[in-house]
Amino acid sequence: MRNTLKSLFFVAQLLLAPGGSALWAADLPAPSATAAAPLVEVSQSDLQALQLRLDGLKQQISAANNYNQLEGPQDRVQTFILDIDRLSASLLPQQAQLAVQLGVLGAAPDTQIAAEQAEIAAQRAQLNEQKNKVDATLKSLAALKQSAAELITQIAGIRRTLLESELTLRTDSILSPDFWSPLVSPEPDDRQRLNFFINQVKLTWATVWAPGQRFFTCVLVLLALAFWTVGRRLAERGLTWVCIHRMPEGRLRRSALAFASALATLGTTAIALHLLFYACTRHEPLTPMLQTFSEEFEKAVYACVLITALSRALLSTQHPSWRLPAMADSVALALRPYPRILAATLLVLVTLVQVSNATGMSSQIVIAQRGVIAIVVIVILVPLLLRVGRVRKALLTANEPEAGSTFAGAIYSIATVCMCVSALALLTGYVSLARFVTYELVWAYIVLAGFYLLVQVVKDACEYLFSPRYSAGKTIKQTLGMGDRRLEQISIVLSGASRAGLLLLAVITLFVGGIGTTFGQLTTNVMGILGGAGLRKLNIVPAHLINAVLALLIGIYLIRALRRWLDNEFLPKTDMDPGMCASLSTLFSNIGYATVILLTLSSLGVRWTNLAWIVSALSVGIGFGLQEIVKNFVSGLILLTERPVKVGDLISISGVEGDIRRINVRATEIQLSDRSIVIVPNSQLISQNLRNVTLGGSAQGVASLELMFPLDIDPEQVKELLLNTYHENENILDKPASYVRFSKLSPDGITLTVTGYVGSPRIVGGTKSDLLFEILKRLGDAGIALAKPASAP
Repeated sequence: MRNTLKSLFFVAQLLLAPGGSALWAADLPAPSATAAAPLVEVSQSDLQALQLRLDGLKQQISAANNYNQLEGPQDRVQTFILDIDRLSASLLPQQAQLAVQLGVLGAAPDTQIAAEQAEIAAQRAQLNEQKNKVDATLKSLAALKQSAAELITQIAGIRRTLLESELTLRTDSILSPDFWSPLVSPEPDDRQRLNFFINQVKLTWATVWAPGQRFFTCVLVLLALAFWTVGRRLAERGLTWVCIHRMPEGRLRRSALAFASALATLGTTAIALHLLFYACTRHEPLTPMLQTFSEEFEKAVYACVLITALSRALLSTQHPSWRLPAMADSVALALRPYPRILAATLLVLVTLVQVSNATGMSSQIVIAQRGVIAIVVIVILVPLLLRVGRVRKALLTANEPEAGSTFAGAIYSIATVCMCVSALALLTGYVSLARFVTYELVWAYIVLAGFYLLVQVVKDACEYLFSPRYSAGKTIKQTLGMGDRRLEQISIVLSGASRAGLLLLAVITLFVGGIGTTFGQLTTNVMGILGGAGLRKLNIVPAHLINAVLALLIGIYLIRALRRWLDNEFLPKTDMDPGMCASLSTLFSNIGYATVILLTLSSLGVRWTNLAWIVSALSVGIGFGLQEIVKNFVSGLILLTERPVKVGDLISISGVEGDIRRINVRATEIQLSDRSIVIVPNSQLISQNLRNVTLGGSAQGVASLELMFPLDIDPEQVKELLLNTYHENENILDKPASYVRFSKLSPDGITLTVTGYVGSPRIVGGTKSDLLFEILKRLGDAGIALAKPASAP
């Protein structure tokens, strides 16, 4: 599609250019003059350099001996893939342009004719040569990308294997002197590696601190320190001022203040790191070892900064009214010093570990450093838990509501269990397991705190945008003509969907990331899960989601608008009865919604050939539990098409008699005489005996009364009185004529039945009541009494 659009654009340029309509193949300029812009060249040496770069990454991966040493190469492989994509994207327009130019020239004739100029033949040959070269380059780039993608998969498998082996590896306990010996007296090889690293640092520093460069180095370092300290405070104050004076008062301002605090810390830290990196590499790039160390050091800095930034944003000890979590002031004050202590300690210790990983020191050094990290984290977190436990106990004693939070209690319990497991693992020699537990606990805090902040911001933003109390909601209400209730529904739906999506991302991030994971790695891992093999088989890609949502919303709006037009404008002006109009409107809605669902799935990129498993699952479900629903749905379609009953008919089924009010997809609503509604499944209207009183619109009602008179009456007089009463009633029809029948003769009296017909069964009850009143009145005037039944013995 992309190449087609570019081809059409090129042809349009040819046609719209001055004199383009008269441009013939024989008038094409020479090949050297056709290029309006220089072509991107990817030479064979460039491809060889990319291959060497990939081979170097493979060597680094094969030389890794622990889990953490694979993080840097994995990032570099991802960067390599991005570079390949960038080069391929730059060559695709050239490929499309060359294809269009060759199409304009046409294929070479079988035999050289006189009309074929030598210039055109030369130009065709040159274009073919350029296109073949571009095609070969793109093919080579695709092969390199495929190899890099396979390498990513291999890295994931190696990391998983190394992690499993490290977690199950048992070494000396921290109580054993042998555990500390690698740190106290390192091996000569480890000392040599450390000295090599220090020498490289000295050489880099000598380049940075060379005469003539010291002033700029000092300026950059001081500027970085200023951004990290004073800049952070100024940025936080500026964003706070913006939130207070530009945000509406309420929950959105409070969540925006917390988000602004974390954003200011992260932003100024990123600027400071980039300034330091530029100060060290503005003349010469870092050596591969220092480059690896700098990348891992950057990850550690961001992780530690997230700990402090999120803690300051959520605890908000200086402004308790800005605090997002339902937390008592005493708990927040108790927690306040520990995040900074933990972040600073982890930054120092993790930096030392990254030195060991970058230099490739022995596994004994790495294990000992992991044990030190686990011990220090336990030493920091255990006093934190004890202090918070005492504060929570005091709050529970005072019946404070903040102390009884179930979520806070769960977090406290999980952290306590993790500390116990980590301490036990250190004592028994499972040092890597202890370090893993402590790292995962810290990572869980970063993920949960960060996503909690995002959830609050999104929730409050949705409430503000669609609330009629604020300017944004008022604008949407006036522009789209929505009511307050509809705005509230949209706000709840968007807020719920956003929070559900963020919670899903939080769970995925919790399991696919860790301390030292970059944002690019997280994005790749999350998209690998959300866009995995299952979704790829269904051809669902994130780019199609917006199209699918738009198709769904626009389709629903059009169906509702067309149904209102049918109900209010078109159908009332036809000769169809109201029941037929209602049936057509309902049938149109059902077909329309089904069509919208199909269009939405098509916009989403779902291939119907890949939905066989869904059909199989539905078949099993229909066989076990959905058969009644499907049967009622099919019966509803039969009712709407064959119309044995329709809206407005008076029916009687299973002792229920009333008017059909609505025929839905699954069931039919029948309104009784007392205005109550009976829901009858559609399948019963098809399978059971049903009496449709008003079918065809010509049904007549029968007003029949049975009266018993004494034996001494004059039957002819009574017959004439009854017939006159019926004839004089305006609801009684002349044809068929009313009649009186001698029904029964008994010792108690004579039973006469008088019958007349009315225009509709719906007025039978009212007509019979009027007739009874009139008959009793005339009988009384005539002195005729009704027979009294014999009393029971």
